[in-house]
Amino acid sequence: MNKSLYIFLLFFLTISCSKKDEVKFEAFSPEAFAYDIGDSWEINATVNVKGFVKKEVGNEFTASLEFTIDMIGPDSLEVTNIFSDSKDETSSELIDVQLEAQFELDYDSPEGLYQITFNVTDNNSGEKTTAQTQFELKK
Repeated sequence: MNKSLYIFLLFFLTISCSKKDEVKFEAFSPEAFAYDIGDSWEINATVNVKGFVKKEVGNEFTASLEFTIDMIGPDSLEVTNIFSDSKDETSSELIDVQLEAQFELDYDSPEGLYQITFNVTDNNSGEKTTAQTQFELKK
């Protein structure tokens, strides 16, 4: 009976240790800020992404991400694809990637809270994820 117990424990440990801790593809910690630059508003926004598929090239890993930003204003006006960009990142330790956006709004845009949505696509897997945050325009 002791032999069966040891075999069971060995089997259990082998199975437990062989499973990788896979990280879910997600965008997290979105932030956005509006700056009055005189004749317009400059919007700066960032989001971090993890769980993307990494391709190994030599001793480094590469990731390929695309993203767009949609925005809803305080007047419920929705603007899709107000910003778009892509980022290819290469590093020996690639855990997460920060995506950055910068765009301008007309100075006559209504004051109030704006909501932006980051739409992120992992080019290596085709997976998609989103993250939302808000910023305020106030003169």
